[in-house]
Amino acid sequence: MTEQHILRAFDRDLEAIQAQLMKMGGLVENAILEAASALEARDEELAEKVRAGDRAIDAMEERINDEVARLIALRSPTATDLRMVLSVMKIAGSLERIGDYAKNMAKRTVVLGRMPTVGSAGGSLRRMAKAVVAMLSDALDAHVQRDAELARDVLNRDREVDQMYNALFREFLTHMMEDPRNITACMHLHFIAKNVERMGDHATTIAEQVIYLVTGHLPEDDRPKAESVTDHGTDGGRP
Repeated sequence: MTEQHILRAFDRDLEAIQAQLMKMGGLVENAILEAASALEARDEELAEKVRAGDRAIDAMEERINDEVARLIALRSPTATDLRMVLSVMKIAGSLERIGDYAKNMAKRTVVLGRMPTVGSAGGSLRRMAKAVVAMLSDALDAHVQRDAELARDVLNRDREVDQMYNALFREFLTHMMEDPRNITACMHLHFIAKNVERMGDHATTIAEQVIYLVTGHLPEDDRPKAESVTDHGTDGGRP
């Protein structure tokens, strides 16, 4: 096989893997939106759909990782191409983690459906989730287009998600102090809010991979980030 044929085969295989990555990204975005809608509407059927759909997301990550390993073994990519291939694997890992957070949101939605409603928390969390989906969509577009500027824009927007989380945390504290009967529901809602905030962090991780792919350097850790009102460093309730 000539070198030109090898290059064409590599490009074809990589394009197929990236198509799978974008499909996986679409599933994850949909899972976030459906989980947020289920929470706001207290729709247990939709929440169960999100939980069941996580299996497809997990399976896609495994398939992408297998295809990446096969591509490396068969095509022996150059250093630059290898960086591109490995970025796909890392992005798939971030998408899988975001999918887990969406599943966790759906799990808690079923529990919350049996508790009194707490203010407008459902609507606020849905707006926060939509902001994260917009970040994730742009991060994936930046990857396809090799657009470092769009990726940097995603990094900057993470501050908005952090601020939304902080505002929700304060709101939950207020509800708990006003009526102790709200404590259990507010704790579940706080874990959900923290999960959504973590989704935003993973979207920025994808954006950072894009910048590294384009420039060869990870961005310096000087992007604006709102100071968290919680200082416990937890993972927001791993599913």
